[in-house]
Amino acid sequence: MKRIKENPCIKEALLYEQLESKKVRCKTCERFCNIGVGKLGFCKTRMNLDGRLYTLEYGDISSISANPIEKKPFFHFFPGSKALTAGSYSCNFSCPWCQNWDISKTVPNSARSNYVSPERFVQMMKEKGCQGTSISFNEPTLLLEYSLDVFELAKKDGCYNTYVTNGYMSAAALRLLVEHGLDGMNVDVKGCAEAVDKYCGADMEKVWRNIKEAKSKGVHIELTTLIIPGVNEDEECLKSIASRIRKE
Repeated sequence: MKRIKENPCIKEALLYEQLESKKVRCKTCERFCNIGVGKLGFCKTRMNLDGRLYTLEYGDISSISANPIEKKPFFHFFPGSKALTAGSYSCNFSCPWCQNWDISKTVPNSARSNYVSPERFVQMMKEKGCQGTSISFNEPTLLLEYSLDVFELAKKDGCYNTYVTNGYMSAAALRLLVEHGLDGMNVDVKGCAEAVDKYCGADMEKVWRNIKEAKSKGVHIELTTLIIPGVNEDEECLKSIASRIRKE
């Protein structure tokens, strides 16, 4: 136990509650997993260690690069700027078509962890001539605790902070992100409610709720829908997404 907790990538989670028999309920995303001692949640990035919930990938960076903000993609947010972009491992969705499957379908592993401290991340951002940060590649909500620390440091240097996300964080997680300096969010609207439930195992209404709430808090919102044949390319599905955007 001591050796595990000495790993800088293993840190106590911020959002969870303790239950009977040392079980815990994760409150990081809308899955609200109930996790027994020694077990992992759906995303495989959070473990119950003796009745406390820990993230296994705090600062465990699988990929990092300086990219044009348009590559995120953001087309109406600090155009022409660059964002230092980083991600870790795994996901809280189960999309079979994932473009970043090599990291989203991979779980954290302490034997290969690549720890980058928040301070080093922001230092690299400045060294590479970036104007902001972006947590992306895998689902950034799984890097919640790390994101908050990076965002605070970046804000002190006058830089912006962004998420490229499926939008399935809990309301409490979204609130923390906004409070710590989230400026922009590109949300991947996977499809209509039926498709998201069938292929991602998620409730699309929670995503729309977060989009609306983030926008009301002043977060810049852009939406992306990757067209997948046989999943969300039919006209009715696309019309329903467009209608919801107009409504919200």
